[in-house]
Amino acid sequence: MSSAPVPADPALAFPFIGGRPCLDFVATLGRRHATPLERIPDTAALSRWITEAELAASDEPVRVASRDLVDARVLREAIHRVLRAAMDGRRPDAADVQRVNDLAARPDLAPQLGPVRWTSRHPARAALATVARDAVLLVGGPLLERVKKCENPGCSLLFLDDSQARRRRWCSMERCGNLAKVAGYRSRSRAADTR
Repeated sequence: MSSAPVPADPALAFPFIGGRPCLDFVATLGRRHATPLERIPDTAALSRWITEAELAASDEPVRVASRDLVDARVLREAIHRVLRAAMDGRRPDAADVQRVNDLAARPDLAPQLGPVRWTSRHPARAALATVARDAVLLVGGPLLERVKKCENPGCSLLFLDDSQARRRRWCSMERCGNLAKVAGYRSRSRAADTR
């Protein structure tokens, strides 16, 4: 695949640490707990996400229409709400379920053997359908119980806990786990200094 241009602001880089395409797609809206950070502000950014997520049907940048961007954001938020409801044991909103199901029913990417990984007549729409289908399979399958929210209060990422003991607490050690370790160390050091 061709390399997409890297955003100038590192905060706009896509975190691919969710373990599933739908979880990585939900992460395109960061800092949900505070002032949200939109990582797909335009069609070029959505095209870049599709490429970086390895959902592009060719080496060429994926052409994304304005309507695809609207559909992507609506899908992303519907997936997020459905996931959170399912994780909390609540019934998801029927409109959100319908949105996810509608996009999952569209033609998705067809896998290919050889140098081209996927094929599709409408690559951007097919990539979104593939993400929606992944969400349906995750929410309706046995892996849902392994989806967790990062325990860092400053992080809103969801991830699939694929650790053997199922005790993973952070979206990633490099990202939030190390921050927690440093904060814990500093707290213990301050407590020791006051004794």
